[in-house]
Amino acid sequence: MTATTSGLSHRANLAIQFTVTPHPPPTTRGPDLPRLYTFRRCPYAMRARMALLQAERAFEAVEVSLRDKPASLLALSSKATVPVLQLPDGSVIEESWDIMRWALAAPDAQGWWSRAQLPANLDLLQRNDGDFKHHLDRWKYPQRYANETLTPDAHRDSALEVLLKPLEARLHSAPWLGGATPCATDLAVMPFVRQFAAVEPEWFATLDLQSVRSWLNGWLGSPLFLACMHKLPAEGATRFPLL
Repeated sequence: MTATTSGLSHRANLAIQFTVTPHPPPTTRGPDLPRLYTFRRCPYAMRARMALLQAERAFEAVEVSLRDKPASLLALSSKATVPVLQLPDGSVIEESWDIMRWALAAPDAQGWWSRAQLPANLDLLQRNDGDFKHHLDRWKYPQRYANETLTPDAHRDSALEVLLKPLEARLHSAPWLGGATPCATDLAVMPFVRQFAAVEPEWFATLDLQSVRSWLNGWLGSPLFLACMHKLPAEGATRFPLL
């Protein structure tokens, strides 16, 4: 996913306060449950869904056709990119990392959010949402970047350097980015590593990234990831099944 998805801008300060957009006005109530506008294969939407599920937040979801976005989404968000979360009080959260924060931070009894605030994890998140995503898109979708000066393979190699090698070093010493247990950074980064690995899976399997592959495969087979990939109806809001 490229311009049709949204996440934390790599230009933004990762320590900024989480915000919601009061639109529609507070006097206008939203749905009875938080309503997530999502797209099944979008990595930004995947991490939002996983955070909501991990936090056991009941929510309903709308599968968005990126070529025919629903009027309700367009009315809520000027950027109209997934994921977007509309809360029952009518406020709107438009960025995936902010959705994760809303889901996990209060209360944070298991530490999923607090462990993600370590400087090393914020650095990985910035690398992922910034340079890694930039290079991933230009390797996976070279036809979209006809005027690009670097070759697709050069972007592939840059993606390895900017994220996957540092990630390998981290995971070599601990099974999760949260240490002995996972954290929100694991959920935020994994969908993009999954996307990278799927471009040329046979080549990816030859790389000296044993810890990354073990970590990725563990997530891909986890009940949390399998639950987040529940297939929604093509139209309408549906209560999303919890774990």
